[in-house]
Amino acid sequence: MMTAGYVLSYLIPTKQKSIIFPIHSTQEFYIAQSGMEYAVRYASEKGWKGQTDSGVFDITHLNDSGVSQRNLGNGRFTVNYNSGQDLLTCTGEMTNSGEKRVLRVSNFTVFLRLIFDSAYAAPSWYLGGTRRVRFYIANVRGANRTLRRFSAVWQADNTQTINQVYIAGTQRWSGNYSSGSPRVTFSSNYTIPANTGGVDVRIYWTGNLTNGRNIVITFYTGANDDGFTFNLDPEGNGLP
Repeated sequence: MMTAGYVLSYLIPTKQKSIIFPIHSTQEFYIAQSGMEYAVRYASEKGWKGQTDSGVFDITHLNDSGVSQRNLGNGRFTVNYNSGQDLLTCTGEMTNSGEKRVLRVSNFTVFLRLIFDSAYAAPSWYLGGTRRVRFYIANVRGANRTLRRFSAVWQADNTQTINQVYIAGTQRWSGNYSSGSPRVTFSSNYTIPANTGGVDVRIYWTGNLTNGRNIVITFYTGANDDGFTFNLDPEGNGLP
Protein backbone atom coordinates (compact mmCIF):
# COMPACT_ATOMS: atom_id res chain seq x y z
CA MET A 1 0.00 0.00 0.00
CA MET A 2 2.86 2.36 0.81
CA THR A 3 4.44 1.59 -2.55
CA ALA A 4 1.15 2.19 -4.39
CA GLY A 5 0.65 5.45 -2.53
CA TYR A 6 4.13 6.59 -3.49
CA VAL A 7 3.54 5.78 -7.15
CA LEU A 8 0.22 7.62 -7.19
CA SER A 9 1.70 10.65 -5.45
CA TYR A 10 4.34 10.75 -8.19
CA LEU A 11 2.00 10.22 -11.15
CA ILE A 12 -0.72 12.71 -10.21
CA PRO A 13 1.43 15.90 -10.40
CA THR A 14 3.16 14.54 -13.51
CA LYS A 15 -0.26 14.09 -15.16
CA GLN A 16 -1.27 17.59 -14.13
CA LYS A 17 1.85 19.00 -15.75
CA SER A 18 1.24 17.10 -18.97
CA ILE A 19 -2.29 18.51 -19.21
CA ILE A 20 -0.85 22.05 -19.36
CA PHE A 21 0.74 21.43 -22.76
CA PRO A 22 -2.47 20.80 -24.76
CA ILE A 23 -4.16 23.67 -22.89
CA HIS A 24 -1.38 26.06 -23.88
CA SER A 25 -1.41 24.71 -27.42
CA THR A 26 -5.13 25.40 -27.77
CA GLN A 27 -4.80 28.87 -26.29
CA GLU A 28 -1.89 29.67 -28.58
CA PHE A 29 -3.89 28.52 -31.60
CA TYR A 30 -6.74 30.92 -30.81
CA ILE A 31 -4.29 33.75 -30.05
CA ALA A 32 -2.67 33.21 -33.45
CA GLN A 33 -6.13 33.20 -35.03
CA SER A 34 -6.84 36.53 -33.31
CA GLY A 35 -3.67 37.81 -34.94
CA MET A 36 -5.11 36.95 -38.35
CA GLU A 37 -8.31 38.87 -37.67
CA TYR A 38 -6.30 41.81 -36.36
CA ALA A 39 -4.12 41.83 -39.49
CA VAL A 40 -7.14 41.82 -41.82
CA ARG A 41 -8.75 44.70 -39.92
CA TYR A 42 -5.54 46.71 -39.72
CA ALA A 43 -4.61 46.23 -43.37
CA SER A 44 -8.13 47.04 -44.53
CA GLU A 45 -8.59 50.21 -42.51
CA LYS A 46 -5.23 51.73 -41.61
CA GLY A 47 -2.38 49.62 -42.96
CA TRP A 48 -1.36 52.33 -45.41
CA LYS A 49 -0.59 54.77 -42.60
CA GLY A 50 2.87 55.21 -41.11
CA GLN A 51 3.85 56.97 -37.92
CA THR A 52 3.00 60.29 -39.57
CA ASP A 53 0.89 61.33 -42.51
CA SER A 54 3.83 61.04 -44.88
CA GLY A 55 5.90 58.18 -46.22
CA VAL A 56 5.04 54.78 -47.61
CA PHE A 57 1.45 53.71 -47.14
CA ASP A 58 0.82 50.02 -47.66
CA ILE A 59 0.07 46.87 -45.69
CA THR A 60 3.76 46.18 -45.04
CA HIS A 61 3.29 48.47 -42.03
CA LEU A 62 1.98 45.34 -40.34
CA ASN A 63 5.67 44.63 -39.71
CA ASP A 64 6.32 47.97 -37.98
CA SER A 65 7.36 48.11 -34.35
CA GLY A 66 4.31 48.74 -32.19
CA VAL A 67 2.02 47.22 -34.81
CA SER A 68 3.25 43.68 -35.37
CA GLN A 69 2.79 42.45 -31.80
CA ARG A 70 -0.13 42.59 -29.36
CA ASN A 71 -0.60 41.19 -25.84
CA LEU A 72 -3.73 39.20 -25.03
CA GLY A 73 -4.10 38.27 -21.37
CA ASN A 74 -1.31 35.84 -20.52
CA GLY A 75 -0.27 35.51 -24.14
CA ARG A 76 0.56 37.49 -27.23
CA PHE A 77 0.54 37.24 -31.01
CA THR A 78 3.07 38.42 -33.56
CA VAL A 79 2.18 39.04 -37.20
CA ASN A 80 4.49 39.29 -40.19
CA TYR A 81 3.58 40.10 -43.77
CA ASN A 82 5.77 39.04 -46.70
CA SER A 83 4.72 41.28 -49.59
CA GLY A 84 6.73 39.31 -52.15
CA GLN A 85 4.86 36.09 -51.37
CA ASP A 86 1.64 37.81 -50.23
CA LEU A 87 1.96 35.64 -47.12
CA LEU A 88 0.77 36.49 -43.60
CA THR A 89 2.32 34.60 -40.68
CA CYS A 90 0.69 34.76 -37.23
CA THR A 91 2.45 33.34 -34.16
CA GLY A 92 0.63 32.75 -30.87
CA GLU A 93 2.42 32.09 -27.60
CA MET A 94 1.64 31.90 -23.89
CA THR A 95 3.70 33.37 -21.07
CA ASN A 96 6.09 30.83 -19.51
CA SER A 97 5.43 28.35 -22.31
CA GLY A 98 8.25 27.17 -24.49
CA GLU A 99 5.87 26.28 -27.33
CA LYS A 100 4.32 28.41 -30.08
CA ARG A 101 1.55 27.92 -32.63
CA VAL A 102 2.12 29.36 -36.09
CA LEU A 103 -0.63 29.95 -38.67
CA ARG A 104 -0.03 31.09 -42.23
CA VAL A 105 -2.39 32.69 -44.75
CA SER A 106 -1.44 32.55 -48.42
CA ASN A 107 -2.79 35.17 -50.85
CA PHE A 108 -3.47 37.46 -47.91
CA THR A 109 -4.73 40.42 -49.93
CA VAL A 110 -7.61 38.30 -51.22
CA PHE A 111 -9.17 38.57 -47.76
CA LEU A 112 -9.01 42.36 -47.79
CA ARG A 113 -11.49 42.88 -50.65
CA LEU A 114 -11.42 46.67 -51.07
CA ILE A 115 -8.32 48.49 -49.82
CA PHE A 116 -6.53 51.80 -50.19
CA ASP A 117 -4.53 51.70 -53.41
CA SER A 118 -0.91 52.16 -52.34
CA ALA A 119 0.17 52.88 -55.93
CA TYR A 120 -1.45 56.32 -55.70
CA ALA A 121 -1.35 59.29 -53.36
CA ALA A 122 -2.40 59.05 -49.72
CA PRO A 123 -5.76 60.57 -48.72
CA SER A 124 -5.43 64.34 -48.79
CA TRP A 125 -7.33 67.59 -49.19
CA TYR A 126 -8.04 68.37 -52.83
CA LEU A 127 -8.11 71.64 -54.81
CA GLY A 128 -7.04 73.72 -51.84
CA GLY A 129 -8.76 74.30 -48.52
CA THR A 130 -10.26 71.56 -46.37
CA ARG A 131 -13.58 71.07 -48.10
CA ARG A 132 -12.74 68.25 -50.52
CA VAL A 133 -10.89 65.03 -49.73
CA ARG A 134 -9.49 62.62 -52.30
CA PHE A 135 -8.23 59.03 -52.07
CA TYR A 136 -7.88 55.90 -54.21
CA ILE A 137 -9.17 52.39 -53.64
CA ALA A 138 -8.56 48.98 -55.21
CA ASN A 139 -10.55 45.76 -55.48
CA VAL A 140 -8.06 42.98 -54.75
CA ARG A 141 -10.58 40.14 -54.71
CA GLY A 142 -11.38 38.03 -57.76
CA ALA A 143 -14.99 39.22 -58.00
CA ASN A 144 -16.70 42.45 -58.98
CA ARG A 145 -17.98 44.71 -56.20
CA THR A 146 -20.88 47.11 -56.72
CA LEU A 147 -21.00 50.08 -54.35
CA ARG A 148 -24.58 51.16 -53.67
CA ARG A 149 -24.52 53.09 -50.37
CA PHE A 150 -22.23 55.01 -48.04
CA SER A 151 -21.99 56.31 -44.50
CA ALA A 152 -19.44 58.56 -42.82
CA VAL A 153 -18.24 59.95 -39.50
CA TRP A 154 -15.76 62.73 -38.83
CA GLN A 155 -14.81 65.38 -36.32
CA ALA A 156 -14.32 69.11 -36.85
CA ASP A 157 -14.44 72.31 -34.84
CA ASN A 158 -17.24 73.62 -37.04
CA THR A 159 -20.43 72.11 -38.48
CA GLN A 160 -20.45 71.07 -42.13
CA THR A 161 -22.25 68.33 -44.04
CA ILE A 162 -21.21 66.14 -46.96
CA ASN A 163 -23.03 67.32 -50.07
CA GLN A 164 -21.35 65.36 -52.89
CA VAL A 165 -19.67 61.99 -53.42
CA TYR A 166 -17.75 61.22 -56.62
CA ILE A 167 -16.42 57.78 -57.58
CA ALA A 168 -14.39 57.23 -60.75
CA GLY A 169 -15.08 60.79 -61.89
CA THR A 170 -18.89 60.57 -61.69
CA GLN A 171 -21.15 62.06 -59.05
CA ARG A 172 -22.81 59.15 -57.22
CA TRP A 173 -24.69 61.14 -54.59
CA SER A 174 -25.66 64.68 -53.63
CA GLY A 175 -27.58 66.04 -50.65
CA ASN A 176 -26.80 66.93 -47.03
CA TYR A 177 -25.24 64.21 -44.90
CA SER A 178 -24.31 64.86 -41.26
CA SER A 179 -21.59 62.94 -39.43
CA GLY A 180 -22.87 59.65 -38.02
CA SER A 181 -26.13 59.61 -39.97
CA PRO A 182 -27.50 56.28 -41.28
CA ARG A 183 -26.21 54.99 -44.59
CA VAL A 184 -27.71 56.55 -47.72
CA THR A 185 -28.21 55.15 -51.22
CA PHE A 186 -26.24 56.36 -54.23
CA SER A 187 -28.17 57.82 -57.12
CA SER A 188 -25.69 56.03 -59.39
CA ASN A 189 -24.07 52.74 -58.41
CA TYR A 190 -20.47 51.93 -59.25
CA THR A 191 -19.07 48.46 -59.94
CA ILE A 192 -15.35 47.93 -59.34
CA PRO A 193 -14.15 45.03 -61.52
CA ALA A 194 -12.08 42.29 -59.91
CA ASN A 195 -8.39 43.04 -59.45
CA THR A 196 -8.81 46.70 -60.35
CA GLY A 197 -7.07 49.61 -58.68
CA GLY A 198 -6.71 53.35 -58.98
CA VAL A 199 -10.40 54.11 -58.41
CA ASP A 200 -10.64 57.82 -57.66
CA VAL A 201 -12.93 58.76 -54.73
CA ARG A 202 -13.74 62.37 -53.81
CA ILE A 203 -15.87 63.53 -50.89
CA TYR A 204 -17.15 67.14 -50.78
CA TRP A 205 -18.44 69.03 -47.75
CA THR A 206 -20.57 72.18 -47.84
CA GLY A 207 -17.57 74.21 -46.66
CA ASN A 208 -14.06 73.96 -45.26
CA LEU A 209 -13.72 71.78 -42.17
CA THR A 210 -11.97 73.49 -39.28
CA ASN A 211 -9.46 71.00 -37.86
CA GLY A 212 -11.13 68.16 -39.77
CA ARG A 213 -9.96 64.79 -38.40
CA ASN A 214 -10.88 61.15 -37.73
CA ILE A 215 -12.58 60.94 -41.12
CA VAL A 216 -14.04 57.49 -41.81
CA ILE A 217 -15.96 56.60 -44.98
CA THR A 218 -17.77 53.26 -45.42
CA PHE A 219 -19.15 51.89 -48.69
CA TYR A 220 -21.80 49.17 -48.87
CA THR A 221 -22.75 46.71 -51.59
CA GLY A 222 -26.18 45.95 -50.11
CA ALA A 223 -28.70 47.07 -47.52
CA ASN A 224 -27.43 44.96 -44.63
CA ASP A 225 -23.82 44.03 -45.41
CA ASP A 226 -20.90 45.04 -43.19
CA GLY A 227 -19.39 47.33 -45.80
CA PHE A 228 -15.85 48.43 -46.64
CA THR A 229 -14.44 50.98 -44.21
CA PHE A 230 -11.74 53.50 -45.13
CA ASN A 231 -10.22 55.38 -42.21
CA LEU A 232 -8.64 58.43 -43.83
CA ASP A 233 -7.06 59.69 -40.61
CA PRO A 234 -6.39 56.82 -38.14
CA GLU A 235 -3.87 58.91 -36.24
CA GLY A 236 -6.52 61.56 -35.60
CA ASN A 237 -4.22 64.46 -36.48
CA GLY A 238 -5.88 65.63 -39.67
CA LEU A 239 -5.05 65.06 -43.31
CA PRO A 240 -1.90 66.43 -44.96
